[in-house]
Amino acid sequence: MNRRSFLLAGAAILSLPHAAIGQQHDHSMHGMPGMGMGGDTSAPSDSPALPEGAPLRELPRLENRSREPGRFEAELVAAPARTSFATGLETPIFAYNGLSPGPVIEVFEGDSVSLAFRNELPDQESTIHWHGLPIPAEQDGNPMNPVMPGEDRTYAFDLRKGSAGSYWYHPHPHGRTAEQVYRGLAGAFLVKDRDDPIPAAYGDSLLVFTDLRLSADGTMPPNGMADVMNGRIGDHVLVNGQKNPVLDVPAGTARRFRLLNATNARFLRLSLAGAGITLIGSDGGLLEEPISGVKELFLAPAERLEIIARFDEPGTTSLRTQDYDRGWMGPNRPQEARLDLLTVRVSQERAPAQPPLPQMLRPIAEFGAPALNRRFVFTETMSMVSGGMAMGFLINGAAFDMNRVDIVSKAGQVELWEIENQADMDHPFHLHGTQFQIVERESAGKVARPPYRALKDTVNVPRRETVRILVRQDLPGPRMYHCHILEHEDLGMMGLVNVEA
Repeated sequence: MNRRSFLLAGAAILSLPHAAIGQQHDHSMHGMPGMGMGGDTSAPSDSPALPEGAPLRELPRLENRSREPGRFEAELVAAPARTSFATGLETPIFAYNGLSPGPVIEVFEGDSVSLAFRNELPDQESTIHWHGLPIPAEQDGNPMNPVMPGEDRTYAFDLRKGSAGSYWYHPHPHGRTAEQVYRGLAGAFLVKDRDDPIPAAYGDSLLVFTDLRLSADGTMPPNGMADVMNGRIGDHVLVNGQKNPVLDVPAGTARRFRLLNATNARFLRLSLAGAGITLIGSDGGLLEEPISGVKELFLAPAERLEIIARFDEPGTTSLRTQDYDRGWMGPNRPQEARLDLLTVRVSQERAPAQPPLPQMLRPIAEFGAPALNRRFVFTETMSMVSGGMAMGFLINGAAFDMNRVDIVSKAGQVELWEIENQADMDHPFHLHGTQFQIVERESAGKVARPPYRALKDTVNVPRRETVRILVRQDLPGPRMYHCHILEHEDLGMMGLVNVEA
């Protein structure tokens, strides 16, 4: 079968840094959990409408049960729950402590964290992966350490100096990650600096983007063939669990926003017409200095950004999606442009004067010369097997094997990783346990360096492009690296690096 016959025609986008800030530029699907084989359910025509226009809600914080200064103790329970997205309909979901998105964990650099986790999902093992956090490998929630149904475990770690940033948490059981996330298991994890250089007058608003697909009866349909090939794209993009909520601000307001793409597979290219945007942070925290005059923002699945948005003039504007061709296998590519995610109403009232942003936010040291180079190649496979079609998503020609160590590294050693995407769609690359620095991108023989220095744990690798990153793991133990289109991760686009002391 010719794989390219499944692709929509379209010109490849070589590099987004010129257009948007944010992107620094054989497993069978048969029997996969959460996937029905009775046709393609990726875009049901009977999806119910969702109410819009409610005030943007602040996500609840997870309560700290410790009274000891510098210590955070709490409990997270993953369990079935029910909620109402559409009027008159109840939807069965998975939730942390009954909430989806889960409660926000808000802690500080230097804190000691202890989180008791209980898995009450019926017949499904789970974990909690603390995405982006530099913590010990045995606390990372990787798929080799599952928590079985009805069982408990405690994740405990210290947050080192310099780790302030916008992270998140989600399940990471192999073969079940995609379903558990799209059914509702995800939450933000904010590590704050007690000496934050961003003025408190700017506030601190969190925007968590999730992707929802509903059937006419309010239930979430399982994944179909298009979802396995491309990753699940829903019918509704929610912000903090709401459809196009409204934020009211007085004219002259400058507001800090933390943006988190917690979707399975949706790429978000965003604009906010009429607002002045200054980029201040990425996956691993603040940049060295603010970048003003930003026109667009880009978030691949799992990426985060921090911005200051300034609303000088009265009126109404929207945080709106723009088209992005990430590559699509099969027909019926979803319409992803011109979706209003958040409406901002700017009143005639004038906001009090706010202090300026500092010229320098924090230093980010270069990693230095690498001790060795490594190469990772993304490929896709498609074949006909008895009863249907089989998909494979591979790194260096192999699907993930929990009993195989793919590479061995040394703690504290700087390495240059070259990630080449030979596939027909974009694949966001995520590395556990550390933050890396992007060195350059290469496409069609042209090399481009990133427009700013940042610490990252997830980077989009567009099709037919190569991304080079500097990597240093400071803590020993097994670490995962994988595509963060979660359906692709479940199908084997993942590897294991063992970091030796």
